[in-house]
Amino acid sequence: MIAITLGTRPEIIKMAPIIRECEQQDIDYFLIHSGQHYSFEMDQTFFDELQLPRPHYNLNAGSGTHAWQTGKIMAGVEKVLLENPPDLILVQGDTNTVLAAALAASKLQHAIGHVEAGLRCFDRRLPEEINRVVTDHISDYLFAPTTKAVGNLRDEGIDESKIHLTGNTIVDAIYQNLQISCGGYDVAQKLGLQPGEYFLVTFHRPENVDSRATFSELMNGLNAIHDEFSLPVVFPMHPRTKKQMTATGLSPGSIHSIDPVGYLEFLQLEAGARCILTDSGGIQEESCILGIPCVTVRQNTERPETLLVGANVLSNVSCAEIVKKTQEILARGSGWVNPFGDGTAARNIVNILDHSG
Repeated sequence: MIAITLGTRPEIIKMAPIIRECEQQDIDYFLIHSGQHYSFEMDQTFFDELQLPRPHYNLNAGSGTHAWQTGKIMAGVEKVLLENPPDLILVQGDTNTVLAAALAASKLQHAIGHVEAGLRCFDRRLPEEINRVVTDHISDYLFAPTTKAVGNLRDEGIDESKIHLTGNTIVDAIYQNLQISCGGYDVAQKLGLQPGEYFLVTFHRPENVDSRATFSELMNGLNAIHDEFSLPVVFPMHPRTKKQMTATGLSPGSIHSIDPVGYLEFLQLEAGARCILTDSGGIQEESCILGIPCVTVRQNTERPETLLVGANVLSNVSCAEIVKKTQEILARGSGWVNPFGDGTAARNIVNILDHSG
């Protein structure tokens, strides 16, 4: 019996291929939804959209400080594991849900599998880095998506027998979910966009949007991209980002600001973009897999593979730098080799667990 823990929408997306693989191989599992970002009620349509079963347990953790949220999820997961002890608990990524579930399972002496293990940005100021490092060091199965991630785990002295190179389930998810999205309507066509003839933007990190001066410079950079290339710049605005724009009195200018779209619709927009500008780790991966150039407005990244293959560049927030980096990445073209695997990561993970007994 496997307990699969989910807390945020990126976790749901990346765990979906494992859930589907368990279904195909008739492996017993149950789902724990922490509700770290949303209540389960708000996520119901997301599970439906991805054609996934509903979670068996809903913790409704909600937002709060890191300590409060982690503690609440930890207590909730502990209660579930005591009531329904699994053979192993699977966690994915670097959220508070991941850390809380892994800690709860470790205290109860349950085996832990960490999907997407070994990622490092080497900046301990970031809570995500703490979460992923601690989880790796208390896990029994470390499912590393790339050889770089494997190297990081080895460098930290983790037992070689625990480390498994599997590829990244995001590749599986993109292939599967693009196929699902074909059953819906074409969001780019609805917005009047032509394939390869628009820029796609997403920003939400506090370091980019909480300061008015920084956010203003970022928006200047996006407007400069619009002017430089004479193409639409589409910005599905995260609620947090929209709130900050209103609070700071900034204007989108020439940017085509739209309400957030569903995951499958956003995947369509990614696949059709000329270039993506973001501060999201997951979108760096998705753009790389889809063959779309990416500019990441951050000081560092835990996805260095995207930089190494030439699919991504880092930029500071200055207007001139954003334009320069966008020109640079577009001049490279998109002939890189996807470093995240061939779309069989979920099968690899489930097979490793099945063969381990």
